[in-house]
Amino acid sequence: MGACARSGLVRTRWSLAEERKMRKRLAALWLVLMLPLGSLATPGTLIDWQAYSPEAFARAKADNRLILLELEAVWCHWCHVMDEKTWNDPQVAATMRKHFVAVRVDHDARPDLAERYRDYGWPALIILDANGKEIVKRAGYIAPEPMLRLLAAVINDPSPERTERAEPSSWALSPLLAEATARELESRFVATHDFALGGLIGDQKMVDRDATEYALQQRNNPVALAIARSNLAAGRQLADPVWGGIYQYSTGGNWAHPHFEKLGFIQADYLRMFALGYAALQDPRDREAIHLTHRYLRRFLQAPDGSFYTSQDADLKPGEHAGDYFAMTDRQRQKQGIPKVDRSIYARENGLIASALAEAYMATGEPALLHDAERSATRMLATRRLQGGGFSHSASDSGGPYLADNLAMLRALLSLHSATGERHWLREASATAGFIAKRFARINEPGFVGAVSSGPLPAVASLDENLALARAANLLFHYSGERQHRELAESAMRYLVTPELALSRISDPGILLAAHELASDPAHLTVVGRRDDPAARKLFTSAMRWPASYKRIEWWDRREGPLTNADVNYPALSRAAAYVCTEGRCSRPVFDPAELKTLTNELEQPDRQALESRP
Repeated sequence: MGACARSGLVRTRWSLAEERKMRKRLAALWLVLMLPLGSLATPGTLIDWQAYSPEAFARAKADNRLILLELEAVWCHWCHVMDEKTWNDPQVAATMRKHFVAVRVDHDARPDLAERYRDYGWPALIILDANGKEIVKRAGYIAPEPMLRLLAAVINDPSPERTERAEPSSWALSPLLAEATARELESRFVATHDFALGGLIGDQKMVDRDATEYALQQRNNPVALAIARSNLAAGRQLADPVWGGIYQYSTGGNWAHPHFEKLGFIQADYLRMFALGYAALQDPRDREAIHLTHRYLRRFLQAPDGSFYTSQDADLKPGEHAGDYFAMTDRQRQKQGIPKVDRSIYARENGLIASALAEAYMATGEPALLHDAERSATRMLATRRLQGGGFSHSASDSGGPYLADNLAMLRALLSLHSATGERHWLREASATAGFIAKRFARINEPGFVGAVSSGPLPAVASLDENLALARAANLLFHYSGERQHRELAESAMRYLVTPELALSRISDPGILLAAHELASDPAHLTVVGRRDDPAARKLFTSAMRWPASYKRIEWWDRREGPLTNADVNYPALSRAAAYVCTEGRCSRPVFDPAELKTLTNELEQPDRQALESRP
């Protein structure tokens, strides 16, 4: 069975199984990724597809029919094959017309449904009754004969299959991760890594970006350092050497058989990973990977107004594998034609890309990266900002608003504040956090749902979105000092650390990252000096290179008034100075950028004697 997978804000969700089944399950899920893009203009089929709406469910109820919901991706190779083979089969079409209301959704346009059914790849097939109760869920391409058997079985017995995971009967009372759960997550972090080839174990090769970040955080441990280096090397092997940009994954148990779709959020994920890797390890190959990815974004996915498109198709012709095409030179490719770009502009993709560009700027100091991050975020503020501080998905949404867009923009605004020290980014981040708290919080339960419900299926919470929210809201709390931001993080974290959820996937190092961050303060670097002072500028440039993903970088020009979170009493000096605070203590004033770099290197070691008492 073929399928196109999506390795989202973070990672595909896997069900926990015995050790013996782990590799098979991982391979099956990462078989789910594949080729093309464009817009949701698909070839004609014999199926009368309806939009996802209450009207479609009402029609099913009135006609005593079931709902067949297909989530497809415009870049998905097997979705195109399904159109050509299965949905154009006369027997399949006749069965569908008699017994089902056919509903089709572009997963890029509906991040709530995409997140809800991401385990099932693309195409994802869900059969529901007219009340929205799930009966059957299937992943990937289904040929006509198996489809007919599946439809007949559901018609004869429409009782729901057993669900893989139900929500816990009780929730964690504390946002802190239990020691036993942490030990199990640590074990899985190592057990799921492919030490021979890098990336996750399995025939479908991809890199867990959270695992790389966690490994970099633990890099004084030789095993963690080995994981970080091999994952970064593996990620570089997914780069298109001609145009730049990152392919989604590779088949065949190695990195030599990539599938060629280039999705905007994948570019963001890997760009951020390379930035963290370069900041920590200073490998020039990671800096080159940053350049390749940025070059690709500018050439193919950047709109004239500075925002970013969604993705680029892998094939010139939908459904036709393009391995020979991507082996060509730039000139040869252009002579054949350019794979189609999906020119949809979503706040989610723009937020993720802007955040990654800002992180890459902090790692390298290259102004073009910051320039593009600011243009994208500014454009989203101008075109996607909602009343009350949130963001819409697109210019005209059929549903929503969605947590995914607001979360991605929250991360972008925080990254831009860290990269520039400019307060307006922090103000916008605080407004977005307030919108999230009001619109997406669950009633009487921890965690946050993925959408303001606007269709027949109620919105649900997801691990990946709550994980990203816990981390972003916690960092915002340290910048703002506002308790409501900490409460936002703690609610998301209580959802995550509930053992049934924390251990529901074969590996989840992102939960370890979030747990560490909520239990500790970030490394805190502050430059005190005028913004028009070149000496202060140099100190801030050095400060933002601190090789850690969990950090709070501030630039205090006293003319702007007190810091938003004035939790340290910095002395008034006659010249610009930098301070490093960690573990409840702050350094002496530092005046030389080279000395600040030396100090940060010392603080990366177990011996923290360079720190003095807090001023």
